[in-house]
Amino acid sequence: MAKVLVLYAHPRPDRSEVNAPMFEAAQSLDGVTAVDLYADYPDLGIDVDTEQARLVAHDVIVFQHPLYWYSAPAIVKEWQDLVLEHGFAYGHDGDHLAGKWILNATTTGAKPEAYSKGGVNHADLRSLLIPFEKTADLCGMTYVAPFVLHGAGRAREENRVQMHVEAYRTLLTALVSDRVDLAKASRAIALEGDLTPFLLQSEIA
Repeated sequence: MAKVLVLYAHPRPDRSEVNAPMFEAAQSLDGVTAVDLYADYPDLGIDVDTEQARLVAHDVIVFQHPLYWYSAPAIVKEWQDLVLEHGFAYGHDGDHLAGKWILNATTTGAKPEAYSKGGVNHADLRSLLIPFEKTADLCGMTYVAPFVLHGAGRAREENRVQMHVEAYRTLLTALVSDRVDLAKASRAIALEGDLTPFLLQSEIA
């Protein structure tokens, strides 16, 4: 069994139509620690010792957030700058995160076709999130392809919210039970829609 840490970052959760129910689902799952960073640190005063202890105690770290300017909301950068210290996350004796897995669970405003070399963003989502992946590399962690819902602003009217929330629940539950093919998921561009190809057989039987 793996311990999963969800670090949720949404500056206006009262306006969230997708991330808020996703976070509620994460909070309800055994084996998942779900942390609302903006609720815990409304002034961005990150408690480094608390956050480092959380990281050490978990096997899989999930940054859950809407995509803001090809990245995450500001508190995630503040968290990274303060928590991932030299001597803890990297550098001499900085091996506390080695062997852990990390991924982004994100939502985008644009449609899937925008996230391609031929699309308006001229890059796929994983390429745009490369700073997270390179941070994982430096810390000795393995980056898993982002779990994504595109076109989130239209998801409610298109009746896609509940389906995505259930897929998130499935992903987190499978992570806890070590039934995600993490090697395969780490090679993907993104995890979206049907997760069956990334779940081990015992999870989908």
